[in-house]
Amino acid sequence: MSLEQYHLVQLLQQQSQQRADCIALEGFELAAPWQQVSWKAFDSISHQVAKAMIKFGLQAQDTAVILSQNCPQWTCVDVGLLKARAVVVPVYPSSTQEQASFIINDAGAKVLFIDDAEQYHMACKLQAVCPSVEYLVVFDASVALLDTPNHVHFDSLIAADLSTQDEALAERLQAANLDDLLTLIYTSGTTGEPKGVMLDYRNMASTIRQHDTCLNFTPGDTSLAFLPLSHVFERSWSFFALCRGGHNVYLKDTMKIKEAIVAVRPHTLCVVPRFLEKVYSAVQDKVSKAPKARQRLFHWAMAVGTRQFEVNQGRAKPSKRLSIQWKLANKLVYSKLQAVLGGRLKFMPCGGASLDVTVVNFFHAICVPVLCGYGMTETNATVTMNTLDNRVPGSNGKPLPETQVKLGENDEIMVRGDAVMRGYYKRAEDTAATFEDGWLKTGDAGRLDEQGNLFITDRIKELMKTSNGKYIAPQRVEGKVGSCPFIEQVAIIADGRNFVSALIVPAFEALEHWAKEQNIAFDSMASLLARSEVLAHFEERLLNLQHDLAAFEQIKKFTLLTDAFTIEAGLITPTLKLRRKAINQKYGAAIDAMYTH
Repeated sequence: MSLEQYHLVQLLQQQSQQRADCIALEGFELAAPWQQVSWKAFDSISHQVAKAMIKFGLQAQDTAVILSQNCPQWTCVDVGLLKARAVVVPVYPSSTQEQASFIINDAGAKVLFIDDAEQYHMACKLQAVCPSVEYLVVFDASVALLDTPNHVHFDSLIAADLSTQDEALAERLQAANLDDLLTLIYTSGTTGEPKGVMLDYRNMASTIRQHDTCLNFTPGDTSLAFLPLSHVFERSWSFFALCRGGHNVYLKDTMKIKEAIVAVRPHTLCVVPRFLEKVYSAVQDKVSKAPKARQRLFHWAMAVGTRQFEVNQGRAKPSKRLSIQWKLANKLVYSKLQAVLGGRLKFMPCGGASLDVTVVNFFHAICVPVLCGYGMTETNATVTMNTLDNRVPGSNGKPLPETQVKLGENDEIMVRGDAVMRGYYKRAEDTAATFEDGWLKTGDAGRLDEQGNLFITDRIKELMKTSNGKYIAPQRVEGKVGSCPFIEQVAIIADGRNFVSALIVPAFEALEHWAKEQNIAFDSMASLLARSEVLAHFEERLLNLQHDLAAFEQIKKFTLLTDAFTIEAGLITPTLKLRRKAINQKYGAAIDAMYTH
């Protein structure tokens, strides 16, 4: 098929015709009518949204913002805006008023879609400082709105008679083309103010066509939208899943992920390394408390699973003995672990940061395929990815079939292809600086093995250099340490210092449970973290976690923090990346103390 035949709106309309009565969208634990939305209803609702936007005065390529948690309405609005040829601007629901107003004003958005009372309250304040915003549309029908015709409930909007806009919508749909701008997605801004990444329909068409060749996703498969739709990873994946006739389930409350996975039993879900690290550490913690016989069974099963995985990948020879062992291990161990993850996962795409090899090997051993990939907002997510038949632990897989990757100066990863962004919105200089002879400069360094698999070696902008002249890749060290069940967050300190130190946010619940088992008395978290037994416990953990790091990479000193790094405090981005400069400023005294005592 030509790229023109992969226009997103056309692909979705084809599915609506072919699967009219099948469920397209489902809201986990949401009340009717948003608990389940058929393909026919999805098409009708998104048509109504498009006509409402035309009635509101949105012209082709005007912008509108969605600021909401994941829910079926999110995608209905997204697709409705696209049918009207508007440009969708997603904003993280966790954004502060300052962060949201910057994006809304930069994009010049005319309509703002929000979910609940709290977001509506912020949206009213935003409208006062964002002159371009003319309309507010609220998903939650129970929210009391101000007495103004320009504030409306979503359910009322789509129930209105909008037949007068039928002809105008038909014209918009007819005029749709691959060069239309599809979305502006603002980068996290770890190094400065956010930049609007311009992605068009050609970018999305290329991504969908390339994924078709790599993944076994079939009509009717269930995908669980757990990561925020405001992030390019989840949104692009959800588009792909829906364009292939998938059933997309939306999780609004991420704290309910355990229950959702068991109830929904997804065939796939996109994850970030932190999710997998938590699953891994929870299993390890449970095993460590099990009877010795059960521990031996678990470790035997992991060894068998690892050998069988290498056989399945064609890197080892099969044997009848191993096959028998695997069947037994599967019955006694793997099947029970798989059940915790729903029991029918075909694969889990994973991205956003580096995943420790120990963690990924665990999932491969228990027959839960984790497909680590590499990409960024500027490439509409995926550049490279592991596939079911090509999983090389530690790598991010091979480039997608129509994507070119090469290594530039300082081994910087360079990307070229139809999925690469048009540029940064209203930022010609930034755009020019990001491209070199048509190649996108990613800011990440890597290496390619003989088979063409990409390995990320470090983030060029985040490389730290000790006063001894040694370079430290902080994400590598943080990835190793982050797999500990007692560590929730960690920030490495090394730049200009003579050794590596760390600020550690403990997993408070796990630590409290451990302290009670050890009969350690404490009256507050601060007093617990000051106990010598706790410090010794973390020292021992770090020693074990860092055994395969070079001596100069290892954390020599650490400080335990009573407060987590949060978006509200300005210490992490909405994609949970560390804002290192802000962390260094806030904890400057604690950092200095580690180097003076």
